[in-house]
Amino acid sequence: MLPRKRDVVEEGATTLGKKTRFEGSSVAVAAVESHNLMMSGDSVATEMEIDEDLHSRQLAVYGRETMRRLFGAHILISGLQGLGVEIAKNVILAGVRSITLHDTGYVSAWDLSAQFYFSEADIGRNRALACVDKLKELNTAVNVLTLVDELTEDALSIYEAVVFTNTSLETAIRFNDYCHTHKPPIAFIRADIRGVFGSVFCDFGPAFTVLDADGEEPHTGIIASISNDNPAVVSCVDDERLGFEDGDMVVFTEIHGMEELNDGKPRKVKCTRPYSFLLEEDTTAFSPYERGGIVTQVKQAKVLNFKPLKEALGSPGEFLLSDFAKFDRPPLLHLAFRALDEFLVEMNHFPVPACDADAEKLVNIARHINENAGGGKLDIIDDSILKQFASGSSAVLNPMAAMFGGIVGQEVVKACSGKFHPIFQFFYFDSLESLPSETLSEEDVKSSGLRYDAQVAVFGRQLQNKLESAKVFVVGAGALGCEFLKNLALMGVACARQGKLTVTDDDVIEKSNLSRQFLFRDWNIGQAKSTVASAAAIAINENFRVEALQNRVSPETENLFDDAFWENLDLVINALDNVNARLYVDSRCVYFQKPLLESGTLGTKCNTQMVIPNLTENYGASRDPPEKQAPMCTVHSFPHNIDHCLTWARSEFEGLLEKNPAEADAFLSKPEQYKSSMKSAGDAQARDTLERIVECLVTERCATFEDCIYWARKRFEDYFANRVKQLTFNFPEEAVTSTGVPFWSAPKRFPKPLEFQTSDPSHMSLLTAASILRAQTYNIPIPDWASNPRKLAEVVDQMKLPEFQPKQGVKFVTDEKATNLTMSSLDDSVVIDQLITRLNEGVKSLDSTFRLSPIQFEKDDDTNYHMDFIAGLANMRARNYSIPEVDKLKAKFIAGRIIPAIATTTAMATGLVCLELYKVLLGHKVEKCRNTFANLALPLFSMAEPVPPKTFTHGDLKWSIWDRWVIPGDLTLRELLDWFETKDLTAYSISCGQSLLFNSMFPKHKERMNKKVVDLAKEVAKLEISPSRRHFDVVVACEDADGNDLDVPLVSICFR
Repeated sequence: MLPRKRDVVEEGATTLGKKTRFEGSSVAVAAVESHNLMMSGDSVATEMEIDEDLHSRQLAVYGRETMRRLFGAHILISGLQGLGVEIAKNVILAGVRSITLHDTGYVSAWDLSAQFYFSEADIGRNRALACVDKLKELNTAVNVLTLVDELTEDALSIYEAVVFTNTSLETAIRFNDYCHTHKPPIAFIRADIRGVFGSVFCDFGPAFTVLDADGEEPHTGIIASISNDNPAVVSCVDDERLGFEDGDMVVFTEIHGMEELNDGKPRKVKCTRPYSFLLEEDTTAFSPYERGGIVTQVKQAKVLNFKPLKEALGSPGEFLLSDFAKFDRPPLLHLAFRALDEFLVEMNHFPVPACDADAEKLVNIARHINENAGGGKLDIIDDSILKQFASGSSAVLNPMAAMFGGIVGQEVVKACSGKFHPIFQFFYFDSLESLPSETLSEEDVKSSGLRYDAQVAVFGRQLQNKLESAKVFVVGAGALGCEFLKNLALMGVACARQGKLTVTDDDVIEKSNLSRQFLFRDWNIGQAKSTVASAAAIAINENFRVEALQNRVSPETENLFDDAFWENLDLVINALDNVNARLYVDSRCVYFQKPLLESGTLGTKCNTQMVIPNLTENYGASRDPPEKQAPMCTVHSFPHNIDHCLTWARSEFEGLLEKNPAEADAFLSKPEQYKSSMKSAGDAQARDTLERIVECLVTERCATFEDCIYWARKRFEDYFANRVKQLTFNFPEEAVTSTGVPFWSAPKRFPKPLEFQTSDPSHMSLLTAASILRAQTYNIPIPDWASNPRKLAEVVDQMKLPEFQPKQGVKFVTDEKATNLTMSSLDDSVVIDQLITRLNEGVKSLDSTFRLSPIQFEKDDDTNYHMDFIAGLANMRARNYSIPEVDKLKAKFIAGRIIPAIATTTAMATGLVCLELYKVLLGHKVEKCRNTFANLALPLFSMAEPVPPKTFTHGDLKWSIWDRWVIPGDLTLRELLDWFETKDLTAYSISCGQSLLFNSMFPKHKERMNKKVVDLAKEVAKLEISPSRRHFDVVVACEDADGNDLDVPLVSICFR
């Protein structure tokens, strides 16, 4: 079963406005009215324009086809407590056609612990009606409807997917049976949060087709050789690992010689290795392989046969694991949730928190179910886990709702699109480690009629007080930051008089943020993220004590985020999107011994890390390997994939439109000083810079828009015709290397020059973008006809370009280790003098106020021609080298280095982090903490105990990254060296910042022995110490008695 479009109602069918509510309507009437409203737009759903500015990060994850399927989908969510609203939020942000909110219940104070769109004023209102207006604001393109009566099976027929939360088992089975047997099947999801326990069940029908199980780009390889064997051995160049797995299907293209494989037929591979594999094909009779060829993985569709809930309960199959240390936990939780369903039927209420009798009742029910489970009977039942489950089962906790809201929201997307592998079929999770170590009494969890009662029922009043009094620093107010602020406000963090939360972000809101940073609205575009997010969080909980700052956390702001600020914190939460900022905050947390909760997302993947003083390694202790960079010569002369072309195009954009004009302006501002510095340098780089300035201000200076067109036309000829002709003149197709190997061997691709044609839309699009951007740099007015291809063609047709003839002696860099394409020569200084003379003459006619306007690349403005220029350059280069071209959106992802991001992954990550926050404030041992890696696409969850910090020893001393040696006293340099001698260590080098205060190799440094170290720091390192600061830090390099270097901790000298 593929996701599909429901039958469209007749043209002219009655529709209702967006604000229609079905309060008090019969469910049958409501369903018909809902159907009419939803179907009225279905005929254009597949043709709907995707707002790429809004959804760019999401498009990078899903692609256009999946987004189009989503835009045509109709979803029902039943149950609008904490979990239901989280799912609804994520699905609306994803962008479906319509979503119907169903709930027959009424808001209570109990709901306020996890439902961020309820307030005290909503108590007594229908839950769906209380939150519908705020959910509508998230995405005005989504029809958000409500149903407030009891559902019937027939009402489900108009939906692609239905989600039930807080629904009885009997009701769930009834609706699931209908969905499973419906033609076509309706995807059914049941999900529940019970304290620190959660469950998900998915049934997408008897035969659901998964179109793309993992969402990754198909793996490719450049072929080096293919044998005439059975099976054939295929070897690829060692440019990068293939990534194929046994059983994968692949297709071949561009092979010379063994062209029988170019037929487009998928073939199976086996015995895969990093750079080779066996092809299940007899090639003994094929033509011998000569050269070239690309092998590409073919994604295979997969059909899943889901069982209905009634059948799956008795034979659940394999459970999706979340924590491999709890491999035996899912069957027990499966039993626990079944027991709770029976408890609710029998007792008509949830187990009372901390009530021994109710907990014992649930245990007995579980044992009875297990006794009658037949082959699925558990040998061992842990009563203590069942009792903890019973005690908190009435509560919906915000962190759990956030986590499961992300998981279930992603399952809805899968159901509507066939993108990614669904949960098949049960997923259970618990965070028992988050609970207090001591057993809670009924008094500890007693309800007081306040918004935190559900959380108190699980964790007790004592932890609630700690949460409310906490002093927290949230760094970043983007996608992660918005989710964190929402979670923390609901949890009551920093909501007491002595509590405080500080959030900082130096960025402002952009349109592309709105698809996942859910606290922002379109009217907030241009405003400070931290300010808007804080105000929205206060609207969730008016007691939230939050201060919003717009400062970057960096060495430059240590006067603001000073010692007193850090020392006053209880914990830090990172919500950042770059590694350098994370490393800096990590270093501050290490220095001030503060817990750091770290997380990050990449598309459907997320990771969370707990950094606990003295117990775990810090964030900076382990690094991902750096991204592999293509050699400079590959990018500039021998590209073999579109990434190379886009890297080159981005570089050309920055050089032509930003760096060159900026250098020209620098010259015009202070010409004599600039010329002097160039003469002093006298090297190839100075020569190259001056050549580019001469081009800007003399030889290629533009005065009219027609000049800009001529410049753009010449650039096209130079880039895509002349340079290619020169390259192939130097290295003809039959050229060989000094070892006799063909020069144009894989991965090199032999290029062909392009001929400019005004009839080619891609040629004219690039010409338009280049002309307009060139005009902007010279502040030339852009005429109305600038983007008219016909008018541009008329101008271009009148232009005459000089004939190009390849020259002898032109050199191309072919060394893959080269880092600079500019080659030095003996006459650099002579050429520099000539260029300066030419520059002096060329600028005489310029007005003294003449300046250029450098253009900084901005990827998210679709009207500024930046991506048109870059995509055009890259695609023409790709055309030179017979590389598949890409559209502007894909070019934006690569050249703009866009990080794929979706709301579901963000929500899940922050929920996981907030479960760890409980542990931090409870002071749990590291054995109870968890770092997580998850991938919602597969789906995969991998949790592990944090790694302890690396320790060092010397004699009786033992230390780690978390230690700092604090030495009291206003020491002289000699006294500091003596202090180390008492530890049997010889300090041979002492530095402060970037400056060296002492090194035993320098005789003059011995003259500093009697000077105060603080005075040396001020004098040599230019250290500025505020009057309120009592210490400063130095880095000391030491060796032991045997001359072995030791990494000793940072040394703090308390001189006041």
